[in-house]
Amino acid sequence: MAKTVLVVDDDPTQRRLLQAAVERAGFACRVAPDGESGLEMARNPSDGVDVMLLDLVMPGLSGMEVLERLQEVRPELPVMVLTASGSIDTVVQAMRAGAIDFFVKPASPERVVVSIRNALQMTELRGEVKRLKKTASGELSFDDMIAAAPPMRQVVRLGQRAASSNIPILILGESGVGKEVIARCIQGASERAGRPFVTVNCGAIPENLVESILFGHEKGAFTGAVSKSPGKFVEADGGTLFLDEVGELPLDMQVKLLRALQEGEVDAVGSRRPTKVDVRIISATNKDLSQLVAEGRFREDLYYRLNVFPVDMPSLRERKEDIAALTAHFIRRFNASEGTKVTGASAATLALLNAYDWPGNVRQLENMIFRAVVLCEGDELEPQDFPQLSGLVGELSDLDQLAAEGPSVSASTPTSATVEAFSEAFDHPVRITDTTGELRPLEEVERDLIQYAIDFYAGHMSEVSRKLGIGRSTLYRKVREHDLRVTPEDKAAS
Repeated sequence: MAKTVLVVDDDPTQRRLLQAAVERAGFACRVAPDGESGLEMARNPSDGVDVMLLDLVMPGLSGMEVLERLQEVRPELPVMVLTASGSIDTVVQAMRAGAIDFFVKPASPERVVVSIRNALQMTELRGEVKRLKKTASGELSFDDMIAAAPPMRQVVRLGQRAASSNIPILILGESGVGKEVIARCIQGASERAGRPFVTVNCGAIPENLVESILFGHEKGAFTGAVSKSPGKFVEADGGTLFLDEVGELPLDMQVKLLRALQEGEVDAVGSRRPTKVDVRIISATNKDLSQLVAEGRFREDLYYRLNVFPVDMPSLRERKEDIAALTAHFIRRFNASEGTKVTGASAATLALLNAYDWPGNVRQLENMIFRAVVLCEGDELEPQDFPQLSGLVGELSDLDQLAAEGPSVSASTPTSATVEAFSEAFDHPVRITDTTGELRPLEEVERDLIQYAIDFYAGHMSEVSRKLGIGRSTLYRKVREHDLRVTPEDKAAS
């Protein structure tokens, strides 16, 4: 979605000129004829204003007064001021009041657009720095989450209730759904906000090091213990210990974990006395712990100790309403980290993302957006920036039609009829699967694709080779190899 620029100027000619320059650059534009209406439009972030171009000299509420009031209600909004007077005193006063740039009328459209782009990039950088600081300090909150889908709203409600106490929490969900994000938000909404948040991936620790990493060890306790280590429980003292993939813990370590939870103390390897700890435990798993208990691979008493307050995280395919917002969030993040200037994703791209099933969940979406941002050559992410999805989901030409129909673009949960329509459109006319649902051999798909292209472009082989991205000699060789249908009239037309 294009960023929105608000132009506040009492001169209608200036408003029209600036609006034209802004819209030519690909931004959305709103205009206001005076300071009062401009301030009202910019006051609420939900109204969608991302940048303000503000005239300083206006009847009624002046530009300088608008700047001062914005510092009280929305200080993060980037504002660039315009005036016919370019005196040093005016510049200094405007910058002190919160402006980030200054233009003397008549302003060059190119200069204005460059300043807008720089302002948006700085906003993204500040937002990313703020998010990283909140994550590092343990102050991430539920307000920082993208959770508009009904299943996620339920997760947020449960998380907020759990945050008000020290009750042990077990977060359940597939790999990549964002279990650690929920855990961090629970910490940030609790009395332990700002205190240590220590993460342990139980499935990534070598079995012979689990005890030492969790509970610590004394110097010389075993070969290689050249110094004392406090362990993760002591590191998290006063805060939260997040045990990710807790179902991967060895059975002997499950016994020690149970004692640590029950007694509130840990025994470091080689230590003569236990250490008292005050730790909030949040566990997570993508496995069925009750099934592991039945198989004897997870202790029943530990299971009941951890599974006091279960929270089920939905998969991404169950919360497709959030795909558009997640996409925008990841674009902003990678713009900040990679120095790119992607403004958003096109309607056809959102249709493509909504049509996919996302077996890797939010983590997979994040990684695909990262790759697409790097590949993107325009202002918006387009379907061709997702070649791995385009091959799985279908024909790019069908996406524009599906996107133009409306509902699919809004990232709402598709109905069964919508999904069926997607499937039919995407797997026609060149099928990538056979009647049993298995992938067809590449040679067969290539043959059908080239034949379809020849028919589609009425035998104009120059156009066929250009659209397929291959040379004419290669195209004619493929025609001979696959014994494709090319009539003499077709060849003559090419």
